[in-house]
Amino acid sequence: MENHNSVLGIREYALDQGAAAFAIDVEETVHHGVSNGTAASMKVLQYQVQRRNEASSLEEPTGEAYNLFAFPSECNFSGLRFSLDLVKIIKEDPARILEGSPFCNGRWMVLIDAAKGSATEPPDLSLYPADFVVMSFYKLFGYPTGLGVLIARNDASRLLKKTYFSGGTVATSIADIDFVRRRKSVEELFEDGTISFLSIASVHHGFKILNSLTVSAISRHTASLAWYVRKKLLGLRHENGARVCTLYGDSKALFHDFGPTVSFNLKRSDGSWSGYREVEKLASLSGIQLRTGCFCNPGACAKYLGLSHLDLRSNFEAGHVCWDDHDIIHEKPTGAVRVSFGYMSTFEDAKKFIDFVTSSFIALPNWIESGYQLMQGSESRLGAASFYLKSITVYPIKSCAGFNVESWPLSTTAGLLHDREWVLASLSGEILTQKKVPEMCFISTFIDLDKGILFVESPRCQVKLPINFITDSCNGGSEQIKLNGQRYEVQSYKNEVNIWFSNAIGRPCTLFRCFSSSHNFCLNKIKSASMRREVQSVLNFSNEAQFLLISEESVSDLSHRKMYKKVLVEQQAK
Repeated sequence: MENHNSVLGIREYALDQGAAAFAIDVEETVHHGVSNGTAASMKVLQYQVQRRNEASSLEEPTGEAYNLFAFPSECNFSGLRFSLDLVKIIKEDPARILEGSPFCNGRWMVLIDAAKGSATEPPDLSLYPADFVVMSFYKLFGYPTGLGVLIARNDASRLLKKTYFSGGTVATSIADIDFVRRRKSVEELFEDGTISFLSIASVHHGFKILNSLTVSAISRHTASLAWYVRKKLLGLRHENGARVCTLYGDSKALFHDFGPTVSFNLKRSDGSWSGYREVEKLASLSGIQLRTGCFCNPGACAKYLGLSHLDLRSNFEAGHVCWDDHDIIHEKPTGAVRVSFGYMSTFEDAKKFIDFVTSSFIALPNWIESGYQLMQGSESRLGAASFYLKSITVYPIKSCAGFNVESWPLSTTAGLLHDREWVLASLSGEILTQKKVPEMCFISTFIDLDKGILFVESPRCQVKLPINFITDSCNGGSEQIKLNGQRYEVQSYKNEVNIWFSNAIGRPCTLFRCFSSSHNFCLNKIKSASMRREVQSVLNFSNEAQFLLISEESVSDLSHRKMYKKVLVEQQAK
């Protein structure tokens, strides 16, 4: 269940050939020991057998059939290390794990995914004779990427078949007839064209560093950092006593200990989740780089987050895919935050991260709730802070100029009321921004809340255009557009409005408005209410967040940098 996608992909070959595949989960163990002791205390849950084509399925395995058991030496999601005794158990007596299953028959071969685990505890193949081991140089040294290792026993490598060939991987071939003779050595047979020799040259220096530090010293160093972070995270509390952090990793699973990985999610004082993308963005601003999401490990992600098959399918139908910003759906996290340590990590790194979580995600006793309206000026100072809002700018139309106000109401779902509620799109449906259309910055906007009117002006247009929120909402039709991986249901406007904006930016375009908060959610194509993202997490047409805050110090620093660059250019010109 806790295999990486890179391992799950292997089953595609088996299923396409009519073979079966199934996952297992180590449910419980009483103690750790040698093979016999460990096996006696192990409970294994076997999941449903998968077959792609029942009609062409092979018979149940016989003594001559080959089976493959694949497992990670260390889970890249939780950091749990699995006992390598699994190698001997599967090869010598698979019935101890697969008791009562017809798949106990046949010759079992074992693949260890050591891409994560080999950085601090590489498997000893003299004690655990696995048939295949995969490793990653990137996870060992941090460089190079895209280059890995397959270690295969000689007798096992002869069973591998390769269909594709390219330059340098065959002894000879003929273009106009079916004739090819492959090279005999495994390493040459499995190369695809010119090898990455420049990257391979750098591997020497990576191993030189590991040998100088020793793997045992690296393991002790990284384990102490991870232990410190786990302990500190578990001890964090909000002012009301609620836990801040939920760590992932089941102590009942069959493992020796944890690797240098800490996987978790954060909760607010009211029990709601803080999205992992929110944590990632704030960490980046603090100079901390995190990995968030499911880490290409769907089984472990679903297991630790408590996501059912229905949850996973529902999330996908709601628009959630890998690497997007949908971190909370139906009040459940879709992924986690992961902190990993390597030989170059320091105690200062770990402490900085704990200080970041403490300052950014713990509710303080004197914190004053913001209410439903933002106010500028010293009278709105927060009791526990020394900052206040100097100015507030609302941007009704995405990428057009905004207007300043002293106070402004908040909407229930999307930050400032009417902020980035409108957007311009080309006739082909492409969303327009200042990066593509610089003329948009000359369109000025202003909202009169009492009259319910959005006023827009442009030096290219002689008249000011008023857009009434209520009466104009019925003038155009309804349609769907897609922005930043989300699907929005929007209102379009009559031709005279679109002509005005087309003249303002010098190209044909269409104005769209996101529906009001009661309808402001992203629909899938079926428009099923059960397949939508929670209303509370919906943003209008903002890229990432409801509020964009910037300090005076940041503005001064940017102005200073621009001035310094200007002076430098002038000096070089002279």
